Amino acid sequence: MKNQVVWVDIPVTDLDRAIDFYAAVLDDRIDRMDAGGVTIGLLPHEQNSSGGCLYVSEDYPPAPNGPLIYLNVDGRLQPAANAASRHGGKVIEPPHQIGEHGWRAIIIDPEGNRIALHSQTA
Repeated sequence: MKNQVVWVDIPVTDLDRAIDFYAAVLDDRIDRMDAGGVTIGLLPHEQNSSGGCLYVSEDYPPAPNGPLIYLNVDGRLQPAANAASRHGGKVIEPPHQIGEHGWRAIIIDPEGNRIALHSQTA
């Protein structure tokens, strides 16, 4: 089956702050790049897999009540939630089990977006 989610644009107001935050939470590199005249922070992903970016847009500001995006932090949920707090985010739902679907924590990033961190294990 093909991935249902193919790409995610995460709106931000401060690209440098957002890159630092997501690099810490995901424990991975966020590459700054030009995408057709717009500078983005490219989220880590493998070739031909689902991916996403951080981007600044006056038309689409960050929002805490929009769609909930789940980011994979498999095997490191608590360290990722801790990193979110240390880097300007806020944990609004600490790590908790979501039935047979694993574990999650819900955070607000420094830009104001509500994001879920997901792991198959606690």
